[in-house]
Amino acid sequence: MARIIGVEIPGEKRIDIALRYIYGIGPTNALEILERAKIDRALRAKDLTEQQVAHIVHAIQDGKYVIEGDLRRELGLNLKRLQAIKCYRGIRHLRGLPVRGQRTSTNARTRKGPRKTVGVQRNPNAKTGIH
Repeated sequence: MARIIGVEIPGEKRIDIALRYIYGIGPTNALEILERAKIDRALRAKDLTEQQVAHIVHAIQDGKYVIEGDLRRELGLNLKRLQAIKCYRGIRHLRGLPVRGQRTSTNARTRKGPRKTVGVQRNPNAKTGIH
């Protein structure tokens, strides 16, 4: 397993796929990085030389890509800002409900979690009607 910018990337996969294991690098960015580093995208990650790994790291740093911790921090701060100004999106994030206008009377189970059935509790001291 090769290690690029503190992330273990799988050795058996092609390098264009393996780069996607870095948070913030998707298909398009992976290809751009390999183009800048002048590395064949069909090459397996385990077959990279130290020099090629250095070229990839250099290409990522020169490309000003926001990745890993910086990207996670930025997204977290964006959510905190929305919640602090009490806008609609911020409130939806806070309550764990869908943010982008989806219906919630049915569906929305991914955001709301499993159903919590609310039943009626009978009062044991209530009069039953039988005398």
